[in-house]
Amino acid sequence: MTVTEETAAVSTLPPNSLEGSAGAYGSPTLSVQLKMLDAGLEAPSYAHPGDAGADLRAREDVVLEPGERRLVPTGVSIALPNGYVALIHPRSGLATKHGLTVVNAPGTVDAGYRGEIAVTLLNTDREKAIELRRGDRIAQMVIQRVEYAQFVAVAELSDSVRGDGGFGSTGGFAAPQA
Repeated sequence: MTVTEETAAVSTLPPNSLEGSAGAYGSPTLSVQLKMLDAGLEAPSYAHPGDAGADLRAREDVVLEPGERRLVPTGVSIALPNGYVALIHPRSGLATKHGLTVVNAPGTVDAGYRGEIAVTLLNTDREKAIELRRGDRIAQMVIQRVEYAQFVAVAELSDSVRGDGGFGSTGGFAAPQA
């Protein structure tokens, strides 16, 4: 099957259109081709109905020392339809409990990419190594629609209330007391 045929085989589904899911909370609304590159791993899946992110798993055992980062394969490749992106986010429990994060969060999987999804993980803990085993859930994949912009050159931008106020322009933390 060619890439064009693969992309054509991916279809968007109207909400609640899958057999047996009429009205179900968190019902699939998009069909995405999935190729598992490792038959011993679980496919991406949602832990609970309505979850935005599908869990991705480590394809190999990994030990991340404090401050170490590593590209970890997931054994998953997908064919997204044009107009969609898969964003790879850290898992909140791993981030909170162990300091594990995704370096380029969110990672971007473009619609035209057909290779293995790999996740660049970073151990932010200053003292403890993080040990991940093959099959452990390491990140979550959120699939979203993409808007394609036409960039129009102008001499001046339209006004807004904020204007060009950038970092820290809305306040925040109080200054330390002397």
